[in-house]
Amino acid sequence: MKMFLFCYPDFLDDAVSSEFKQAGYKSYMKLHSAMGKDEPYDAKQGTHHVAGKLRALFIYMPAEMIPRTLDIVRKLKEKFPDEDMRAFTWMLEECL
Repeated sequence: MKMFLFCYPDFLDDAVSSEFKQAGYKSYMKLHSAMGKDEPYDAKQGTHHVAGKLRALFIYMPAEMIPRTLDIVRKLKEKFPDEDMRAFTWMLEECL
């Protein structure tokens, strides 16, 4: 299993939720308020900084589902090219 994390600006929540719903994702965990901390900036594209009010979407899934999930993120990035969003995956070990 893998964990997928998608961090995106708060105001994109309706668009993100719609894309994942249309793709058939029904179970996930969402943090409705996360803050990215950074110095004042113009744009941080091309860096690892995500500042401002964010949302974070977590989905655990089989590793073979990751490419399909990343396609959704790429589609959102095409729709909103100027918005800073980040996606991460890592191996998941269930402990409980």
